[in-house]
Amino acid sequence: MLTTTVVVIGGGQAGLAVSRLLTELAIDHVVLERGEVAHRWRTRGWDSLTLLTPRWFSHLPHWRWAGADPHGYMSRSEVIGYLEDYASSFAAPVAEHTEVLSVTGGLGHFVVSTTTGCWRADEVVLATGHNAFPNVPDVAAGLGDRVLQVAADDYRRPGDLPHGGVLVVGASASGAQIADELAGAGREVVLAVGHHTRVPRRYRGRDIVDWLSRTGAMDRPRASLPDPADPPHEPSMQLVGRDEVRELDLASLQAGGVVLAGRLTAADGDRVTFAPDLPSTTALADHRLRRLLGRIDAVADRLGAEPASEDLVRPARTEDAPVRLDLRARGISTVVWATGYRRAHPWLHLPVLDADGDVVHDAGRTDVPGLYVVGAAWQTRRSSALLGGVRHDAAIITADIAARHRVLVGADALVGAQQ
Repeated sequence: MLTTTVVVIGGGQAGLAVSRLLTELAIDHVVLERGEVAHRWRTRGWDSLTLLTPRWFSHLPHWRWAGADPHGYMSRSEVIGYLEDYASSFAAPVAEHTEVLSVTGGLGHFVVSTTTGCWRADEVVLATGHNAFPNVPDVAAGLGDRVLQVAADDYRRPGDLPHGGVLVVGASASGAQIADELAGAGREVVLAVGHHTRVPRRYRGRDIVDWLSRTGAMDRPRASLPDPADPPHEPSMQLVGRDEVRELDLASLQAGGVVLAGRLTAADGDRVTFAPDLPSTTALADHRLRRLLGRIDAVADRLGAEPASEDLVRPARTEDAPVRLDLRARGISTVVWATGYRRAHPWLHLPVLDADGDVVHDAGRTDVPGLYVVGAAWQTRRSSALLGGVRHDAAIITADIAARHRVLVGADALVGAQQ
């Protein structure tokens, strides 16, 4: 059996951020990755997928974007290269192609069994990511065999789908982008719209992420929520990252030929039913958008930013949304599920999981001493699960580990890693 001080499970942004800080403190550790570094970016998502945040926001401990066009958006290959270079920069001890089979034990006596052997460790950090598995709703079981069902993670390009129209379910970032791409490829597209977050790509001369950072929205602490014990399940923002500046919202999708409907509530063979809630859903998203822009305006006015565009908040048409649809008659051959993600830890044999399979923690610390989480949504702040936000929680957890092992950390050492 191999031994180490800390086992980090996951070789993505969260695991590498923790590894970088542990390396700086000379704390022995290994990073276990079932595939290769940035495995999720290599294996999931469509060809044109990009980060929704600008390159300058993708800040990890002691690592920043140093290439061209910091205000553009990383492609899939750029993200993979960015994380590969990060791992190489400090010779991260990543054990690739090592799948975790079980985690048992407790502080000082954790046993992590993998496909390549067993590790004994004092502590374990779960850095497996927030978006683990597609969350396909139960209504999918009602569709007939004629219709191909594809999760957003498994969609690659329009040409891979059967000829015919496509029903895209879910109007957050993934659903909106896929619907936009399919419509641009000449497919008939119906988009089932649920709860969504609408923001402009640019506002008053700056990227929306710049404004969210300047107003403190990205670093809004979990403690500020009405119920910190139950953070909101916020949908990803309706955005697209492209070299050309363009907006992606329900109105622009309609202009491109996409038919909007309410939430998908039932399916019986080729017949599907939508809730008549599209007007209220879009009105709520527009209301939240105007409230957000009001907060941004207060900061933008102080900075002397350029005036806002008068036609920015243009509502989508909702009066002709279908309530029932015959997929066969409409020529729809495919349903794409862009309905979020769920977590699953079948290999974690410790009493830290809730009824939904999520790890229960407080700022990354679980009830099992020595077992930590990094990279969870709203772990300590709104940006905790993002490439540019995970460094904060990595520093918190690393400081805990260092204190337990009596490693002296300068007062600003870990803080400096976040700058």
